[in-house]
Amino acid sequence: MFKKLANYLSIAVLRILVALPYKALVRFGYGLGSLMTLIPSERNRVVQTNLTLCFPELNAQKINGLRKLHWRLLGRSLVEKSIIWLGTKKQLAQMIEVQSEVDLSDRQPRILVNMHFVGIEGSIILSALAQEKGWPRTSGFFQRMKNPFFNKKIIAWRNRFGGNSIDRQGNTIALIREIRKGSFIIIAPDIDLGLKDSTFVPFFNIQTNTITAVSRLAKITGAQVCMMITTLKPNGLGYICNISRPLENFPSDDPVVDTARLNQIFEAEIRLRPAEYYWVHKRFKNRPSNEASPY
Repeated sequence: MFKKLANYLSIAVLRILVALPYKALVRFGYGLGSLMTLIPSERNRVVQTNLTLCFPELNAQKINGLRKLHWRLLGRSLVEKSIIWLGTKKQLAQMIEVQSEVDLSDRQPRILVNMHFVGIEGSIILSALAQEKGWPRTSGFFQRMKNPFFNKKIIAWRNRFGGNSIDRQGNTIALIREIRKGSFIIIAPDIDLGLKDSTFVPFFNIQTNTITAVSRLAKITGAQVCMMITTLKPNGLGYICNISRPLENFPSDDPVVDTARLNQIFEAEIRLRPAEYYWVHKRFKNRPSNEASPY
């Protein structure tokens, strides 16, 4: 009964947040994130560990400053999910601007490689604008949540404009069909999803467990592979979703080489805006050769 009440209370909070003026919502998110930095928690320790591992050149003071800024942006992104999940097309279009170096209406089989910046959920704007812009529908893998109630809700919210969320567990064939139909296929391979169909490749000079799905799917389907990066606008109000030209000579004949190449692209993007990356994830939890976990 308590879990059910908490679930519906969370929905009520989201509905209140989505009704706030955008600037007020952003300020509330910053305040929430700042509060999170003061609460001792496992995730705070994960953020500290990740930053220390990835930026050994920074002293403790700079690492701590980066940690606090990350939490402010993460708090903001959490409350902005009220718009992502429940907002109108108009609200989404006002918050997220799409800039693309390819013609998104050409139905060319294409994989859009997303990464876990705090604005990652902004990719739903592609579904929201699809009919207006003449774009195909958006499909992509999703990772099941532990909470069945919110697992079902979030899938419905993501798909409310015609998107197609595909369970990554055993549904590769469905994704291949979508790629060949010319749907937008969004994959974010920069988190540790377990050792299956993964390899250890460098990420910030650390051997990091990374799925090889992008290379393998591109090889099977002949799809172009474009980067899709959603980051804060310079003025701090909203996000820009940038879609790049197709990567040259991708895929190669070696999925390990391709996966390492993607990790280096991710690292270069993160170094440009390190506070925006999703450092709360245990990116290095699986280790090669039975190394101890840093967490």
